[in-house]
Amino acid sequence: MRLVIVGDTLLDRDVDGSVRRVAPDAPAPVLDEERVSERPGGAGLAALLAAQSGQEVALVTALADDAGGARLSELLAEAGVRVYALPLLGATPEKVRLRSDGHVLLRLDRGGEAQPPGDAPEAVLDLLRGAKAILVSDYGRGVARHPELRRALGETKAAIVWDPHPNGPPPVPNTRLVTPNLAEVRKLSGDGGGGSTLAAAQRGAQALRQQWRAGAVVVTCGADGAVLCHSGPTPLVVPAPEAGDGDTCGAGDRFAASAALALAEGALVSEAVQRAVADASAYVAGGGAAAPAREPVAVRERIGASDAGRLVAEVRERGGTVVATGGCFDLLHVGHLATLRAARRLGDCLIVCLNSDDSVRGLKGPERPLNPQQDRARMLAALDCVDAVVIFGESTPEAVLTWLRPDVWVKGGDYDSLPETELVERWGGQTVIVPYLDGRSTTKTINAAQAASSRR
Repeated sequence: MRLVIVGDTLLDRDVDGSVRRVAPDAPAPVLDEERVSERPGGAGLAALLAAQSGQEVALVTALADDAGGARLSELLAEAGVRVYALPLLGATPEKVRLRSDGHVLLRLDRGGEAQPPGDAPEAVLDLLRGAKAILVSDYGRGVARHPELRRALGETKAAIVWDPHPNGPPPVPNTRLVTPNLAEVRKLSGDGGGGSTLAAAQRGAQALRQQWRAGAVVVTCGADGAVLCHSGPTPLVVPAPEAGDGDTCGAGDRFAASAALALAEGALVSEAVQRAVADASAYVAGGGAAAPAREPVAVRERIGASDAGRLVAEVRERGGTVVATGGCFDLLHVGHLATLRAARRLGDCLIVCLNSDDSVRGLKGPERPLNPQQDRARMLAALDCVDAVVIFGESTPEAVLTWLRPDVWVKGGDYDSLPETELVERWGGQTVIVPYLDGRSTTKTINAAQAASSRR
């Protein structure tokens, strides 16, 4: 894996509208809502931005079993981010910004106090050990404190970039690059001294570099660029290009993600910082996190995705087991029914991941499917053993599984192993094979019908 991002993920929601009057019952502006946009925040935003470069990106984070967690999984999967989720007790943290004419009127935080994430699956630890570069995007909610993750981070040979938080732990020793902003440096170092921005950045960065035993500390200073302090006595000052008055929300994530990607490609730390300054400046100039989202790396049709996400959240909130299976289901027959009923008995809900028409053609040939996807989905949904159907457009169900994160993935047949096993193990799930009725298959049914027709 070229880049692995580790950290706390939040659900960011922007509510944009117009203010034309003051409330009659309080001296407060009234926002007439016009549109709402959602995106991953925190480490999720860093992963989203890194994935837009076209590189392979994985995210190790903690996700709650609620509607917010399901929505985050969906958004990240759409962007092509491979999610390795640790269980998160409590609710998904959310940040809601109420805005008018591009200005934030109020920020509303939801989710309560941070809760420590659960145990890390072995697949997560193996991922960290084998990464090319790792970005720790700490938002002070506990992922960066996770003992197993810190142990793996201390053992990896990957280049580590650490974006710290005042409420978070120190970086692991020998981190290649730490990326605090100037306010964080002042707070973390306890340096309340005066002087110029350069002097304050250099003093605090050198103190923190020695304290953390880090290779280098770069202090981001907004429109003033960045100050890189390493083992030598002279800092490298990288000025920022003119960025205008864009939204700076997420600029630090853009900076850290760009630096980590550069190190993954073999760049020197100084080269990585220069690229990060340029990318962060362009990001702000382009509108920042509030700019229209780019086309996702992997786009799929998501019929029933919202219903499935809500179902998963409801089942997990009451401690239930989510089961999923998949296939083309072109002509429903008794073999399908046996597999679906066996799968449903393994948990508290069954979600069928259904290949789209284009996906079936790619797998079975231009003459298939016989029945369009909407008809196939409706037939499946009518079965009492099926709780939800999600249509996906890829050749494999990897993307939809990544955001559903079922506890059990089921296939019917005589397989020795399933290709989805490694994927499902990322979040601690398991794969299961159930017996398939001999002699029943869609292909055999079609061939038999064609043979009977030709004899007439």
